[in-house]
Amino acid sequence: MAQTIPTPEATNLATLDLAPIGNCSVSALIDRQGDFVWACAPRIDGDPVFCKLLTDEPESCGGWRVELEGQASSEQAYLRNTPILRTVLTTATGDAVEIIDFAPRARHSGRVYRPVAFVRMVTPLSGAPRIRLRLRPMRDWGAEAAETTVGSNHIRYICADVTFRLTTNAAVSHVAEERLFRLEEPLAFFLGPDEPFVGDVINVCRTMQHETEVYWREWVRTLSIPLDWQDEVIRAAITLKLCAYEETGAIVAAMTTSIPEHADSGRNWDYRYCWLRDAYYVVRALNQLGAADILENYLGFLRNIVDDAAGGHVQPLYGVGMEPALEERIIATLPGYRGMGPVRAGNQAHEHLQHDVYGQVVLSNVQAFFDARLLRPATVDDFHALERVGDRAFEMHDQPDAGLWEFRTIARTHTYSALMCWAACDRLSNAAEVLGLTERAALWRDRAQIVRARIDTEAWNAELGRYAGSFGGRELDASLLQLIDLRFLAPDDPRFTATFEAVERELRRGSSLMRYIDADDFGEPKTAFNFCTFWFIEALHRVGRTEEARVLFDEILAHRTHAGLLSEDLSVADGELWGNYPQTYSLVGLINCAVMLSRPWGSVR
Repeated sequence: MAQTIPTPEATNLATLDLAPIGNCSVSALIDRQGDFVWACAPRIDGDPVFCKLLTDEPESCGGWRVELEGQASSEQAYLRNTPILRTVLTTATGDAVEIIDFAPRARHSGRVYRPVAFVRMVTPLSGAPRIRLRLRPMRDWGAEAAETTVGSNHIRYICADVTFRLTTNAAVSHVAEERLFRLEEPLAFFLGPDEPFVGDVINVCRTMQHETEVYWREWVRTLSIPLDWQDEVIRAAITLKLCAYEETGAIVAAMTTSIPEHADSGRNWDYRYCWLRDAYYVVRALNQLGAADILENYLGFLRNIVDDAAGGHVQPLYGVGMEPALEERIIATLPGYRGMGPVRAGNQAHEHLQHDVYGQVVLSNVQAFFDARLLRPATVDDFHALERVGDRAFEMHDQPDAGLWEFRTIARTHTYSALMCWAACDRLSNAAEVLGLTERAALWRDRAQIVRARIDTEAWNAELGRYAGSFGGRELDASLLQLIDLRFLAPDDPRFTATFEAVERELRRGSSLMRYIDADDFGEPKTAFNFCTFWFIEALHRVGRTEEARVLFDEILAHRTHAGLLSEDLSVADGELWGNYPQTYSLVGLINCAVMLSRPWGSVR
């Protein structure tokens, strides 16, 4: 990841070439110059205290930057196997400054310490560097600067939903007045809760850094990673963990809102919520690496959702505090990424019918009936509660919905939704068998057969000789590749072969795959969906075209940011990343393909 680059003096153009830090409570995105350009508090789906990412006038909006006088270049990399970010700024004459950024995370007294706080350590490396600190938290979606009060050793910033206190060993007036000064000793900055800071700030922050390094390296050490692409998988896994809101177990789809799917598309959505579909794929990918901690926490989140649903409708997404109402609204105070609004908060998809969600709830839970590692194995009572979700899946498997792509004005009986409802019934049968519930196993097996027959009858288009994206339809949809991933069909089944060939022929664009090409609520899609490209790579491998799969995998990896991450979408014209970032879907695909395509460890022993 370490790269030396010229400072972008000539342009203020926003970019997704950003590095996240976090601690499963709060997170931030930092650009290659070490500027905090995005962070929400006190929760990831809250008001942004740093929001430069969504403005076309970055100097007028909130960020946190260390400016080095005469800066000529920057170099940035994570400390090995951690989300602790190191940035080095250098002048043409050799003056250099090191910046260490992280959110504290450590185990204390049998609990995990993960405050709503950021730590920044600034150290002179060479020469006589002169710096200016610009710390400008905002409130009410960039409407105004946070109210500020200055104490003898701290500054208080009153934001919309949180009050931060900056504690530092730097001269407080240097920070408050954004004064240029010579950096002659290490400085520590703790931007955290509005409460007294106990201890010497520089030593306490150094201890926090050490403990945070230890935590993450110990966590990474528990992962069962593939032989090949180890660094790529570790970085993706760490970032997926950062997208977990540990207090409730929720997993957000991305850290950002309103990054357009392509230039001036209007396809600007708020992804800072827990989609049950996305979370299912996240825990499934991390399970392959042995990260059971995230699964267990998420299952607690799901059990609460299932209880609240009481056998009825389950929403596609919820707030990280399990809030069902996520009213979508337009934010007028921010112009948007590169000025490409609108900026949205909330997501209207919480009102949708998306029947695949019942399958994702069941599939996320099923492992708990088989996995002996878990601290809380699933019980017979858990199974009976889950059956209520299965009942709903069986009831809704042939009913129209908005589908996984969340069409706002198009309702169909989507094949993917029906497929997930089939999977719910099929996996409940498996769980019943391991619990010794013979009659329930037979019931769910019979229901799975009924749904299977309906899919084969209604989704198969005999005229075209392939499956379609909806019952009785003709359209192609990349989610049809999940027919083999969910074990509905074998890779060598002629029906899958025909469908796969059609998907490749019509949806492939060079090294990437479109999710679909038909016009939707916003016209025709113009960017490839990265998760679909990974689905395609997996399918290539499963049909025996493994060398092609490896080539395509390396090609999409080349589009990652310098932090080793991907957003939601990729321009097929120039390879630019678009859509919310970092996107959990895309990182899931990276992990799944690396595990699938890697050489076995036994090959080098």
